Parts: sequence; structure tokens; C-alpha cells
Amino acid sequence: MSNIIKMQDLYFSDYDSHKLCQFYYEVLDKPTTPIIHQMSRFWLINKGKGILKLQGKEYELKPGTLVSVLPWQVSDIVQVDSPIQYFLLVYYFDGVNDIIKSLYNLGHGPLDLIEDLSKNPVIYCSAAQAKYMHQLFLQLRDELGGGAVPSLETSVSSGFGSLFITNKLIELIINLWRIGKANSSQAAEISTPMDRTEILQYMYHHLSEKLTLKTLAKTFYMSESSVSLYIVQTTGLTFPNLLNEMRVGKTITYLLYTDFTMDELAEILGFVDSSHICKVFAARIGLKANEFRKTYQKIGSICNIRDSRKAYSIVEYIYKNYSGNLTPQSVARKFDITVRKLNTILFYQVEKSFSDFLNYVRINRACELLLDTDKTIAEIASLTGYNNVKTLTRNFLKFQVMTPGKFRESVSKNSGDASAPVGGGRGMSRP
Repeated sequence: MSNIIKMQDLYFSDYDSHKLCQFYYEVLDKPTTPIIHQMSRFWLINKGKGILKLQGKEYELKPGTLVSVLPWQVSDIVQVDSPIQYFLLVYYFDGVNDIIKSLYNLGHGPLDLIEDLSKNPVIYCSAAQAKYMHQLFLQLRDELGGGAVPSLETSVSSGFGSLFITNKLIELIINLWRIGKANSSQAAEISTPMDRTEILQYMYHHLSEKLTLKTLAKTFYMSESSVSLYIVQTTGLTFPNLLNEMRVGKTITYLLYTDFTMDELAEILGFVDSSHICKVFAARIGLKANEFRKTYQKIGSICNIRDSRKAYSIVEYIYKNYSGNLTPQSVARKFDITVRKLNTILFYQVEKSFSDFLNYVRINRACELLLDTDKTIAEIASLTGYNNVKTLTRNFLKFQVMTPGKFRESVSKNSGDASAPVGGGRGMSRP
């Protein structure tokens, strides 16, 4: 068990589980040990130099470096050339993600923060950009007063201070995204591409699905025993216990920011039923889920899109009927909404348009059939809802960047290679 990586606390402290974000100063004068982050965070490097290993890739740290760490990523400062002094902002990713999609995305376009922040986790600011980011962090520090900001629900009824912080936090994310897009070539990693290091983050962003060791084994081209061993050796938890740990974190966010019933939360988060979610939550947090909600949530759901219970039913319907002749019009009619409303819901729930989401589901199923059966590509096209091989191939190239035939060939060659590149199923992320 010597390889177990320390797991960060689920929230800021026993007293701050209902907070949205918190600001810290930190100084490192020697390398750290790896840590699994359950909370998202931003680092702004003010002084010092060193090397950060994030998800198996190494990045140079120097003044003006801005780092974004997402839930269930692993970080480690592996080298400190001179003491590193930095600002640290810890926040609930799911809560902020929901706020951006619900209240700030007026155009209802696709917003995939997970993918965008994962692509450019480390950016190197120019002098002007670094000065701007430094001021932004200081504004957050001054408004927070050294403590955590209440959840958005609390801020609605307690004045404008917390709303100011919420806006500044979102401003920080937007500017990080913009600078990262412009400077993406600068943050080139030093080491080899990631492989199994993505397993934990993949699990977290697919909790609403029926995750099994078999699913992970197929996705990462590893044996089930290898996946299980990696999880135990990395976290010290078995696969089922790790799933419960992750789901509790998601449960906290939903209890704070939505008014879903326990039955609905059980379905959304992959629990067996409401009694299962209540049992797991109470065992981990030491407080019943409904008591936690009554204690910390001040008003109902802030997310307008969640006023309708149709949202998850729509996603589930597409999942179950992907092979049929689905069109935006037919699905919209079934749920008595407009096509525009349908796409708004899907952009919020799965960060894809109707067409992209349907093809995403179909291509994932095609990958399974290519991997598990000897059916012809023409047969697989028919089984996954495509009229011909050409259409299947066109969409397969979009999502897998290779043809179905090449995919089957590469999977066959790499079936015993634990370091093979991650395959299908990475496109969608839960909010």
C-alpha cells in the first residue's frame, strides 16, 4: 500500500461544507507528495520556480503561471528550484459550472468547462495578464476577508458581497479559458501522454452512468483486475467504496444547489435507490441528507433549467433509443417542448447539441460492438442507427479520429497493453 496517494478532504473543513470557495496563501520550499484533489482549485504563482506534475504530465512553474486543477486529478510538486509562493483559490467545480450554465450562458451555446480546462490546465501569463490575474485574486481575497464565501443561495438574501465574489470567480475562469486558448502551445508537457492516470477523473465525470470495472477495463484497454488494483494502490479504496466517495461529493453539490428529491438524486447520481443514497451519505458525512439540506440550503434551486424534471428523462430517452430514427423534432414532440428548448436542455445536461449527443451515444455503442463482437462494420452501422457505413465512418472519425476498421485493429493490437491511449466514452461530462 506504499503507493497510496493522499486524498484531499471532501470540502474546506467540517464547518465549511456549504461554502462556494475559499482563498489561501501558500509557500513551498521543497517537493510535495502526490495528492488526489476532491475540490477544484486555481494556483497563481507569484514567486519561485519548480516543476509540477499534474495527471502524469510535468509543467514548469514560474511567476505568472496559472494552474487549474479539477476534481479527482492528481498533482505533485516534484521539483522546487527556489521557494514557490502562490495564491490558492479552492472552489466547488460543480456549483460554479451550474451557475455559469444557468445564469450566465444567455446564448445557450455549448460550454464544456471540464474539457477546456483539462486541455490547458497550466498557462503562462504575459506581464500584463499576470498583473490582471494578480489583481483579480486580491479582489477575491479582500472580499472573502480570509474566509469562505457562502453558497449562492445564501448570498441572494444576504447582500451583494457574495454575488461580487461569484462574478469574480467566473471572471477568473473566463479569462483563464481565453488566455489558455491563445497560449495553448506554451503549456507543453515535458513527460509522456496520460493513460491510467485519467481513471479517477473519468469515473467522477461519469457517475450518472452504470460504471463497472468491466466498463473501465474496456475504456482504458486494461484488464478488470488491473483497473481494480490500480484504484486500490492509488486511493486505498476498493472500486465500490471509491464510487461511493465520489458520489457523496456530487450529492453535497446537488443538495446545496437544487431541490431534487432523494429518489431523483439516486437516479441522477447512480445510487440504487433513495435509501442507498441516504445510508451512504449519513455514513460518510455523519448527518442525514435531508438534515444537511435543511441546515445549509436557504432557498430552492437557482438553476432555471432544473425547474423541469423532463431534463433527465430526455437524456435517458436518447440513451435507451439511440438506434431508432430519432430526430430533434420527434424528441421535442414527445416531451412537449420546442426544438430550441430541447437543445438548451441538452447543452446544459451533457454539453452537446442533440445531433452531437445522439452521435456520441451511437459511436460509444459502435466501439463496444467493434471490441466485443465480430460483426461487420455494415451490421454495426445498422445496429447503432446509421443508414450506411459511410455515415457511421464520418461520425466515427469525428469522435475517435480514426475509422471503425482502424479502431478495431488498434484495439486488437493493444488489448494487453495497460498504457494504450484512452478510447471512447470521454466526450461527455456531467455538470
